[in-house]
Amino acid sequence: MVLTGQPSRGSAGVAPAADRSAATLTLGRSLTPSYLGPNEHLAGDPAERAELAHLLAARRATTALDQSHPHITFSLLHWVLDTWEDQAAREIFRQGADLLADRYRELGLNQLLPIDRVWVGVRSTQPDAFGGFHYPNQGYRHVQLASVITRYGLLSDPRLASPELVALDLLRSYSHDCLHWGSFREYRLRGGQVVRSRYGINWRDSHGRTYSAPDADGTSSTRNLGTVMEGATDREARTIAATVADRLGLTQQIAPPDRPAFRDTTGRLEPADLEHAAPGIATPFHQAMTGYERGVGTRYQHFLAEMGGADTETLHRLIVAAMISGDPSALTARLDRHHGRGAFRRLFRSPAYTGPDPGK
Repeated sequence: MVLTGQPSRGSAGVAPAADRSAATLTLGRSLTPSYLGPNEHLAGDPAERAELAHLLAARRATTALDQSHPHITFSLLHWVLDTWEDQAAREIFRQGADLLADRYRELGLNQLLPIDRVWVGVRSTQPDAFGGFHYPNQGYRHVQLASVITRYGLLSDPRLASPELVALDLLRSYSHDCLHWGSFREYRLRGGQVVRSRYGINWRDSHGRTYSAPDADGTSSTRNLGTVMEGATDREARTIAATVADRLGLTQQIAPPDRPAFRDTTGRLEPADLEHAAPGIATPFHQAMTGYERGVGTRYQHFLAEMGGADTETLHRLIVAAMISGDPSALTARLDRHHGRGAFRRLFRSPAYTGPDPGK
């Protein structure tokens, strides 16, 4: 991985409270030094927490960000935004940043992932590298408190074929990773090592087994908490992208080769989009988009319909709020009211899991 320049000073910490003004695009330039994200917690007695703090800080100070994309040149997100000449693209991201700041604040997240903790792949020496939300092995890295993403389109071509879609796709990726960054995490000591024992509404027992088992192949819905949280995270990101696209009337501005990706970014994929790749869309990108939609997006939609009935939005917002706070009580209470006492356990707990249930 090639990095252009050096990160801004102090970029190992937490961004200030989200700003609704035009200065939102500079979120993260002035940071409070910290080795923890906004909702990360250390478990144990005072001595254990002190040891955890030391080990986690050392690990985060010495772990390389990423070495899996040596052919890609990365730039910091705020530098990418500053160099855009297309004013419409800049306006898409500006409005999206304002919107997600407000929306996430309502759900309990008062800080956004600093944009100088977001590395964007902008060029590649591989002629067929096609970037965007579905590029392989990218996303949020909780160890480094940073995100690695790529711009949409052919990375060997410096031209932006569709600046509006590039901006929307980056907005989706950023919105998505803001929730990963801001979700509850718990770290504890096991055998003298730092382990992540909780993430959002998912737990790991002392053997490292997660609360719920993977979904079986071919299932249309989900009973896996990892899929639920990923689906909820991306539903938020797509909702933000869709709202901005509608406000700015972007639907008719996206040329036909990019329309399936536009519908994916805004959560409006059609069955035909998943069957055949449009000309100009790289096959691996289309395959990844199809797999993600069938494995995450569609399963989460079906889960909400099964468990939420006519009010899927309330259930979705309770899931996101619980992910951020780490407190699932409102979520479990709603499931109990609609599906009987102990619904969370019946829905999600794997027989192999040996740890505590939520709230215990």
